[in-house]
Amino acid sequence: MKFTSAKSLILGLFLTGSVLSCKVDKNEPAPGNTDTTNQTINNWVYDNMKYWYLWSDQMPAKKTTNDSPEDYFYTLLNDYPNTDRFSWIQEDVEALTNSLNGINKVFGMKYTIYYLDNAQTNVGFFVTYVIKGSPAEKAGLKRGDIILTVNGTQLDKNNYNTLMSPETATFGLGKVASNVFSLNGTTVQVTKAEVQDNPVHFSKVIEKGNKKIGYLVYSQFISTFDANLRQVFADFKSKGVNELVLDLRLNPGGYISSADVLASLIVKNLNTDNVIHSDEWNANVTKDRPSYTTPTKFRNEPNNLGTLNRLYVLTSTGTASASELIINGLRPYMDVILIGAHTYGKNVGSVTISDSQKRWKWAMQPIVLKTINSKGESNYGTKNGFTPDYAVTDNVIPFKPWGDESETLLKKALELITGQVATQQIAPNARVSISEMKGEPLKVNESENPYQNRKEMYVTFPK
Repeated sequence: MKFTSAKSLILGLFLTGSVLSCKVDKNEPAPGNTDTTNQTINNWVYDNMKYWYLWSDQMPAKKTTNDSPEDYFYTLLNDYPNTDRFSWIQEDVEALTNSLNGINKVFGMKYTIYYLDNAQTNVGFFVTYVIKGSPAEKAGLKRGDIILTVNGTQLDKNNYNTLMSPETATFGLGKVASNVFSLNGTTVQVTKAEVQDNPVHFSKVIEKGNKKIGYLVYSQFISTFDANLRQVFADFKSKGVNELVLDLRLNPGGYISSADVLASLIVKNLNTDNVIHSDEWNANVTKDRPSYTTPTKFRNEPNNLGTLNRLYVLTSTGTASASELIINGLRPYMDVILIGAHTYGKNVGSVTISDSQKRWKWAMQPIVLKTINSKGESNYGTKNGFTPDYAVTDNVIPFKPWGDESETLLKKALELITGQVATQQIAPNARVSISEMKGEPLKVNESENPYQNRKEMYVTFPK
């Protein structure tokens, strides 16, 4: 059987692009064969996994089975859901491909979910991010809003997933006073639409004495927005930025090629002979395609900031894959200081595999490679990821607008850069609106679209 890539390799890094063809099954179907039984699909699943899967030597023997492709796929994974907690399969390749490129049918927001009471029954959605141009933004929703009801029903631990399913929803907004949450009388109706997220979400230059601090909120590594990324750094460079705060707390990964661009814009003393990362594949791929292990070097990016001694990265448990590649790839060349929570812990990447004959729409996203930096380091692939240098709990709500110097994580970065502890200025009559949430959140920066909650890293196929 011949394999053709659907457009991308995912690594939370992401491999996209060229068509690969390789023989992985001597019994290739005859032209016009329309057999789409589970057994045929499962054979296709196994043969491609056996060739590409990073842990192909750990796979069980091939067997005849009419199980659903989804059920069968997960029996092939290495120590699922522990060692391999990342590979997945999906019945609709078009939806999968769109999601990897930031195109989703959504309301257009992310939120952190907390319990509202000691009994841990009711929950609230604390909006952390609203996609520009999305239905949510057009309806007036913004970072910092609190959603307590959907279509008149109080959110609780049992219904919060299903209540977000309808195409149209009416959100009841809330307020907090003396740690008590209540509706504020405002309702917002939103209808889902297909939108593409521009991940270069917010940027600002903050001046503190002789410090010119660039601040960037970057929410996903999407290669079609690399020009926007370069433009931000052109602005930073023209304004003499000499410190950088990179906010990746919302960033679950994306195209590895975009991670290479970002690393090249940031690294101190840019040298295109220096290695950002190398990729380790299984023995099959390494033998047939030795060029795939060629190290990836820094790019010649004219808007590289040049002389940064350090980089501050704001992190959460959802900071994953290509975001972690940035951290790991830059550490051999400069100080990378992490502020927030431990990261997700994904040092491996996957590829989108779909049927070249288009007999079915099933597509799978198996892990196919592991990344290492120029020092051979790749020791963050655990559920604890990278440990922050400064553990800061991002639980002061309502969440402040992006770039607000009193916002929890940015405030800590500015203190470290300037050496001065900020004094938070809050009007006395506003104090009751500020609350510190207790306990761990149920979900951090969750999207109402499950596709957006994948932690992926996609890689362009080497030429």
